[in-house]
This record gives sequence, structure tokens and C-alpha cells, in this order.
Amino acid sequence: MTDIELHTQPLLRAIGFERLLASDGQGRARVRFAPRAEFAHTEGTVVQGGFVTAWLDNAMAFAVFSREPGVGLASLEIKTSFLEAVRVAPVEAEARVIRWGGSVVFLEAELFDEAGRLLARASSTGKLLRPRA
Repeated sequence: MTDIELHTQPLLRAIGFERLLASDGQGRARVRFAPRAEFAHTEGTVVQGGFVTAWLDNAMAFAVFSREPGVGLASLEIKTSFLEAVRVAPVEAEARVIRWGGSVVFLEAELFDEAGRLLARASSTGKLLRPRA
């Protein structure tokens, strides 16, 4: 997908997707998100955990797509560890494929603030969805 195509995706816009920064074709991706005040609690200062999880999940999907363009991904399980408060400021997620099976993939992602501080970490198991022949 081109940057223009990515920006027109309603779900990506809804969760604060800003842009795909890097994708190496080997199962790694780096994605930038722009949190908005309406994503936050604590008087609009701390981003709600569901958005953090969605960002990490999205970055892991980009890691899968970097390895096999056109494949779909269904999350079977995801675990998120919230290490620091995520503020309403740009963040970047780094994701990677840990193990690639025939139909199941294992993934990890980390979320960083602009200073490079680790804010959250996730691991996931996903089902690869390929078009039927």
C-alpha cells in the first residue's frame, strides 16, 4: 500500500495512524501514530490502553505484510504490557515476526515515545489468511 492508500483507510485514521516509517520485507516494520486528546483519560493526558494495544497490533500486521504482501492477518491472541503512561504526543511502534509458520505467525512489538523511552510491549499469535486458489 502506498502512503496515500494508507491514509485513506478509515480504521487507520480512526486510531491515529500517521504513517508507515519503515518496512524491510523480512518481517519488520516501524509505524508512527499521533494520539489525540479524545483517546485519553485522566483529564485528557493518558492514552487509554485499548488504543495502545491497537497501535501495537497494527504495527505487527505491517510486519506480516512486509514479509508477504497481500496476506490477511487475524489476531488469535494478544498480550500487552503497559510499562509507562502513554501521553498525547507522537509515538512509534517497532514490530517483528518472531516465528513464521504455514498458517500461524508469532509476533512482538514495542511502543516508544519521541525520546526513545519504552512505553509498552506486546506479543501476539496470528492466523495468516491467504486467498484461496
